Amino acid sequence: MHTTPADRFVIAMNPLLGAVKVERRDRVICCCFSSTNHTWKEFELSSWKPSGKSFDISKQEVMDAWKQVKANQGAAGVDGCSIEDFEADLKNNLYKVWNRMSSGSYIAPPVRAVGIPKPHGDGIRTLGIPTVADRVAQTVVANRLTEKVEPIFHPDSYAYRPERSALDAVGICRQRCWKYDWVLEIDISKFFDSVDHDLVVKAVEANCDLKWVILYVKRWLKAPVVQTDGQIVDRDRGMPQGSAISPVLANLFLHYAFDKWMTKNHPRVPFERYADDAVLHCVSRAQAERLAKDLENRMTEVGLALHPDKTRIVYCKDEKRKLAYEHTSFTFLGFTFRTRAARTKSGRVFASFIPAVSKDALKKMSRELRRMRIHHRIGLSIEQLAADINPIIAGRMQYYGAFYRSELYLYLQRVNAYVMRWLRNKYRRLRTTRRATRAWNRIVVQQPKLFAHWAWVPRSWWQG
Repeated sequence: MHTTPADRFVIAMNPLLGAVKVERRDRVICCCFSSTNHTWKEFELSSWKPSGKSFDISKQEVMDAWKQVKANQGAAGVDGCSIEDFEADLKNNLYKVWNRMSSGSYIAPPVRAVGIPKPHGDGIRTLGIPTVADRVAQTVVANRLTEKVEPIFHPDSYAYRPERSALDAVGICRQRCWKYDWVLEIDISKFFDSVDHDLVVKAVEANCDLKWVILYVKRWLKAPVVQTDGQIVDRDRGMPQGSAISPVLANLFLHYAFDKWMTKNHPRVPFERYADDAVLHCVSRAQAERLAKDLENRMTEVGLALHPDKTRIVYCKDEKRKLAYEHTSFTFLGFTFRTRAARTKSGRVFASFIPAVSKDALKKMSRELRRMRIHHRIGLSIEQLAADINPIIAGRMQYYGAFYRSELYLYLQRVNAYVMRWLRNKYRRLRTTRRATRAWNRIVVQQPKLFAHWAWVPRSWWQG
């Protein structure tokens, strides 16, 4: 009989076929004996399941889902179990998830409600935080469902999709704003709180024939919410924003509620949609007004409503489009589109309708920068300080600096101001402005790549 290495153990054997099913630490494989050359050959069984299980869910799927959950991190759910706690007994915890899911006995636990301020300061957004085990289970289903529905999604749907990003949506929107004079900016009011469960399930059933996927989607939609005061609230509408399954369900719902409806009823109106935010491009104000009315009726049909303050018609005013209109700017995915000074290749300055980081995004980043308390981290070396803040600042530069990056310079100067304050707090001999400035200039010359933002803004203005 074939002897397996130490990291394997035999879990099934067929002596007539000369095959042995074994399991490694990382995957399930099969070893088959060839009578021709008298050797054993291995091949992977990614979807193998033992007999007696109701649903065909592999252990490898659960392991892959765990890796995704761990990479995304996140807070603990209602059981108080963190990522670290779950990993401490990883083998048993993952086995429980797999065993219950594949037998059909997995029950969705309640989600923990967490309120966070909305980016525009107009209220609190409630996130639903599932337990770590539940996030693993949801990711298994989300991965399977994504495989089924990804091919049908509209090319101008950008949220939570592979090889698509918010920057892609902003870039396409910029190009179309140059081509079309009018924009209809829409926002669905309380989308994640208002989604009709029956319509979500209907959309899933239309695109997925896996009974266990449909079963668990229904259970997650009905999972109760534990409020901050401990009260348990049952749900008959909506889905928790923040769960692993919600993004694909939201995209699938809006595919039928918006994308497909637009393609059928307004095929000549291009749009960019990112989750429940969308920008639609029109050739005239009259077309935009008709479209707004049609969309309002459509949202009512599917149990939703357009946000009255965030849905409006905008005129894309620039050097050639000079009509007077009430709204000449809009914000999409953290970028404000409006008339700005631009320069041609020959150097001529002209007025163009282009995006740049919004004031709300700048305010939010400034608040986060203040909370980092960079100037108080005097226990760190300058290299350690740079290693701490570079990933955060570089991420801001990569996203908000993608378009009209000069609007980001003032924020980067504030970062330099905090670093200068750190320098003066750490070294007593640099308390005077002249010495601190000399030290700063010397560091910039010797280590120009020490801080990520020095590539754009190496100079500092002092802040005491």
